[in-house]
Amino acid sequence: MHSLLQSYGSALRRPRSLGRSLSSYLNHTTRLEIVHEDVKIGSDGESDQVSATSSDEVHSPVRVRLRNNSVRKISTEDINKRLSLPADIRLPDGYLEKFCLNSPLFDKPLSRRLRRVSLSEIGFGKLETYVKLDKLGEGTYATVYKGRSKLTDNLVALKEIRLEHEEGAPCTAIREVSLLKDLKHANIVTLHDIIHTQKSLTLVFEYLDKDLKQYLEDCGNSIHMHNVKLFLFQLLRGLNYCHRRKVLHRDLKPQNLLINDRGELKLADFGLARAKSIPTKTYSNEVVTLWYRPPDILLGSTDYSTQIDMWGVGCIFYEMSTGRPLFPGSTVEEELHFIFKLLGTPNETSWPGITSNEEFISYNYPRYRADCLRNHTPRLDNEGVELLSKLLQFEGKKRISAEEAMRHPYFHSLGDRVLTLPDTTSIFSLQDIQLEKEPGGRNYPRTNTKSHQQG
Repeated sequence: MHSLLQSYGSALRRPRSLGRSLSSYLNHTTRLEIVHEDVKIGSDGESDQVSATSSDEVHSPVRVRLRNNSVRKISTEDINKRLSLPADIRLPDGYLEKFCLNSPLFDKPLSRRLRRVSLSEIGFGKLETYVKLDKLGEGTYATVYKGRSKLTDNLVALKEIRLEHEEGAPCTAIREVSLLKDLKHANIVTLHDIIHTQKSLTLVFEYLDKDLKQYLEDCGNSIHMHNVKLFLFQLLRGLNYCHRRKVLHRDLKPQNLLINDRGELKLADFGLARAKSIPTKTYSNEVVTLWYRPPDILLGSTDYSTQIDMWGVGCIFYEMSTGRPLFPGSTVEEELHFIFKLLGTPNETSWPGITSNEEFISYNYPRYRADCLRNHTPRLDNEGVELLSKLLQFEGKKRISAEEAMRHPYFHSLGDRVLTLPDTTSIFSLQDIQLEKEPGGRNYPRTNTKSHQQG
């Protein structure tokens, strides 16, 4: 924890270092402390991950050369190309005057160290670069604000994590930072910037209008079934990307799925996420909000993998289709009771080994017979019910994977091209993919959200 915070914040604790000009940096032999870890500028003008390389040198595809040995003034376009900045970025006053074509920024391959200095001088990693607009929500460790970037005028979400003097940053913040800086996908919320001060760690995210819970409320708890299909596919697409990288989200629920006015759904709040390391198989079973927690975890299992997220997908699928939560238990015992009442009380045939589980034995549940899911999901077609059934399996190893689910016949109406899109390309880039208007909903998007990225 100490080393991570040091890497993002040590330069900020040295205002003299950050206050010097780029030229001063380059003329000093003192090693520059890291402000950002492996960052560049993304398409919206905020920070993003650099391309993978084992070298400290990151070669820019753009080279600016002197023509006929004439002296030419550096332009904003030159800086934008060299640092991969978008055209609408606003550089600080006087920033261009310090450069010439044979300055260190242009006369050799661009190193990560020089890139970090340049980004810091432009304004990344600094609180004053962002303006707080509205308070969106407050959690145990963090307060979330709607904000605006002075560099691009784009809206952002500022997740301000309070740092206790003795305890430092909560482990959930460390996990979120370490995972999100490596997860770049159209269906995963983008981490733009990280700002570390003595009192707080602020994560700067892209701003989305609302979460799935709010979307449901705005639609009168009746989402258009075509939109249910689009949201579910995007959820699976983002999860599949995580699972391919051995990352488990472990806290899927409607509040952690953000939606913008285009209909793009993105996974958020990776505070409980975990990179599944090998060979360890032991994890905490105190994960996943109760209503979306699978029965094997409820009964104490700590040996799990990506299947832990798939049960939650099933619960969210049901909730989008019906407008109500599937298993709204208030305790572990009640949660399991709801599950068994619908899916049947497990036995050695349906769940081998269950009769040896001490917690299961202690609850002494009635012997319920499985009910038909179709009776509870009248708006789902046959293929939708079948997919839901494959998600709601007692044993993790029997649940369908995210990749398999994306290829399920339920999604055939979306066409084959949605399966071959680049990771960072939205499904709405396809001409045939559009969000349907919600007939019973309020005007969308709603600008005054109640919560966003709550910590």
